[in-house]
Order: sequence, then structure tokens, then C-alpha cells
Amino acid sequence: MFIRIAFATLLVISHFAVFAQQKDKGNKIQASGVFPDLAMVAGHSPRTEAGIGAMVPWADRLWIITYVAHMSRTGSGTGLYQIDENMELQKRSESVVGTYANRLIHGPSNQLIIGPHLIDTLGNVRTIAGVKDHRLAATMEHLTDKNKVYFLAMEGQFFEVDVHSLETKELFNLMDELKEPKGSKPHFKSGFTHHGRVVVANNSYNTKDYNGIQKAGRLAEWDGETWTILEEKPFTEVFSARAFGQPMFATGWDNASVILKAFINGEWQTFRLPKSSFAFDETSNTEWMRIREVETERALMDVHGIFYELSYHTYGNSIWGIRPISNHLRVIPDFCSWRGMLVLGGNQSTPMQFQTSNLDRNPLAGQPQAGLWFGKTDDLWDFGKPAGWGGPWHKTQVEADEPSDPYLMNGFDQKVLHLKNESDQDMEITVEVDFVGSLEWTTYEVLKVPAGGYVHYEFPQGYQAHWVRLVPSRAGVVTGIFFYS
Repeated sequence: MFIRIAFATLLVISHFAVFAQQKDKGNKIQASGVFPDLAMVAGHSPRTEAGIGAMVPWADRLWIITYVAHMSRTGSGTGLYQIDENMELQKRSESVVGTYANRLIHGPSNQLIIGPHLIDTLGNVRTIAGVKDHRLAATMEHLTDKNKVYFLAMEGQFFEVDVHSLETKELFNLMDELKEPKGSKPHFKSGFTHHGRVVVANNSYNTKDYNGIQKAGRLAEWDGETWTILEEKPFTEVFSARAFGQPMFATGWDNASVILKAFINGEWQTFRLPKSSFAFDETSNTEWMRIREVETERALMDVHGIFYELSYHTYGNSIWGIRPISNHLRVIPDFCSWRGMLVLGGNQSTPMQFQTSNLDRNPLAGQPQAGLWFGKTDDLWDFGKPAGWGGPWHKTQVEADEPSDPYLMNGFDQKVLHLKNESDQDMEITVEVDFVGSLEWTTYEVLKVPAGGYVHYEFPQGYQAHWVRLVPSRAGVVTGIFFYS
């Protein structure tokens, strides 16, 4: 008995000693993975943004670049930061204020490029004067010269930069090259180089685009000689894997649904996914929805408020391994893995105040700030249950016997299909499913939709297939939308 009591007493003393030691080191306050002292908070004049544009593990630290809304050259509390293994946040002296959301590890020179900065493996920082005054959306590998990279600015400027001398040259203004509508707001968001092409995304979209008055969004590629427009729709992200099937992905949207473009075996394919919210359907509301590798040879895709797992595999000329994880409301401009944790960036409060006006866009928002969330990848499954809506057609002119784009069905629960026939003739819509994932189609049901009429179909409880598509029996204007809950 005495031995047991003595041992228990030693355990209590030991635990107290450890607790006291941790207190001496200064325990950080955290709530559900959020550390308040790691927040990046901007000043009050002007009140702008402090969004986290990019994060990269490099040189034994987590590097973070924040952004202001516009290149006013002011914005205290924003710039280049680092977090060390003790979770200590430090703003770098080389920091400059700007609107930056670009990141690239440049393999040939072994440097991290984040914002206008280049950082070597020892943590030494240089700044590229030629691009620091532009809103930087992406940095991409050069097509032919390992000593250079490309920079894409949000207004469409396309630069070539030498990573050693820092010499900068503007090659294009993509507003001209991609024939953007006059008066449209440029909002280039991403770019990537692979398969002998540079692919860029512009997500310009507002009421004029919704109403069909203009088409300002773009997905385009450049082979070193010619720019080719792939889509005249808003696109936000471009990403490519360098392993296994090496697909290239691009995410965007239209009035009907989220669009997932995939470059496989030398050609582009189009897939469609649900939207979890209409709150993302505007140029400024997309805030850098990204695709990132967060576990070895596995990627996460964040698009329109839904996280998906995304595989690098391509078999049978199709993508494999996409399924929804969870819904979320959080603005996540970037995310990454660091020291065994999943880290989500944020943009929590944006009381916009433009210098041309004394009016705040959001007068109740207070002080600009952005925080980080630390957890593990599997925690994402505890976020909101996957749900959403969308489909292949929204007041779309369809042709007889021409199938729609494949629409994701896998990973959601209750499913309902709504069909509206706006033509003056009756129509049959064949519902085809691919339950394997290889784009091999099987007829599931044939639905009759009267002229000018509407029908809906409820799938059985628990029914699953990987992809679904619709095939019309005749030409006409049709809306076909799935609701998943």
C-alpha cells in the first residue's frame, strides 16, 4: 500500500513539474486549433484586408504572405511572416505591403518564391523590384529557361523574371491577348506550367455575366507562341500533379454548377460538381480557392465551399479518386501541411475602406484580421456534411442525343433531379450513370418532360454512382439541376 501511495505521489509531482515547466515556457492559448497570438492584424488607416494569400513550409519555417485589397502601398500588419517550430510568429524586415497570393518552389535554383520575394534554403530573403508593385496571382515555371519564371498579376500583366539577376520583363497584357470585354474587371487568380503549356485563370464574373451580356471569365493556355482561349467562363485555380497520371486540373463555374477541367492524355475534359453556396458566385468572393498536396501524393481541392479529396491517378482516360469531404463557410485562400499538421489560412474580417470614399463596405466589421487553423487532415471530415446543388444545364440550348457533361454523384446522400423543358415540344431525358468511375455509361431511367413543363425525380435512399449525365431526345432549352442533401 505504501509503495502504491508513494508511486502515485511521484506521478502527481511529475505531472505538476511538467505543467510548471510548460507554464514557464509560456503555453499558447488555442481554441479548436486556432491560436489568437498567431493572427495577422492590420491597422485602421486605411482599413483594408489582411488576408493570408499564400503559405509554404520552407527553410525549417512556415512562410506566410498576407495581402491588402489594393496596391495602396499602405496597410500596417500585412506583409511577409514566418512561424518557427515553437509557434512563434515573426514579421520579416524585408516585408513589403502588397496584394500577393502566389507561391512556387523553383527546383532549379532551390528557392521559394512567395509574393515578390525569393527565399533560399537558409531563410535569406530577396525582393524582386520589378513585380512588387503588382497584385501577384501566380508564379509559374518557365517553358524553356530554368533560370527564369513567369509571374501573373491580377490585372493580366504577364512577366518573365530571372531568378538570379531579378531582371524583369513584361511579355503580355492578357486583357488584350485573351480579348477580354472592354470595361470588364480583370481578376486573374492562378496559373501553372506543365505538359508544354502555361495555363492561366481569370474569374471575372458579375451581373452582366450571369445575364449573358458579357463573357469576361477565362481559362487559357500558351504554348510559348500562341495564346488559346479554352473557356469564356470564370476560373479560379490551375494545378497539376507531377506523379502517376500527371493530370492538370482547373476549377471554375457557371450559372449551372462548378466546372472541373482535366487535361488527360493530351486533351481537356470537362466535369461538373455541386455548389455548396451561391455566396461564391462573384469575382471578389472566390478568394483563391486552391488545390494543394497535403498528404504525400494526395491532394485536397477546395471549391465553392466544399473540400474534396483528389487523386493523381488516371486510368482509362478518366480521373479517379474524387469524392467530397465536407462543406465549410470559411474563406481559405491557401492551405498546406506543416510539421505533421494541416494548416488552413484565412481572411476573417474585411472592413473595406477605399481611399476615394469615407464609406466602409462593412462598417460593423471592426479591424482587418486573418488567422490560421491548425489540425490534422482527418479533422476535415468533422466539418459540415457534404451537400450542394447544380447540374449540367441551366437554361441551356441542348441538341438531340448529345450527352451532357458528367456530373459528380459519389459521396452525397439524398439526391433529387429537377428538370424543366422550356421548348414547345415534349422531350425525353435519359438519365445515365457511371457507377465504376471509368466513364462507361448505363441507362438508369428515362424521364418524360412535357413542353414548357417540369418534372422531378427522387433517387432511392442511399443510391450511389460515381458520375451521372443527361441525354435529351430532341433539341431545346432545358434546365437540369441536382440537389444533394
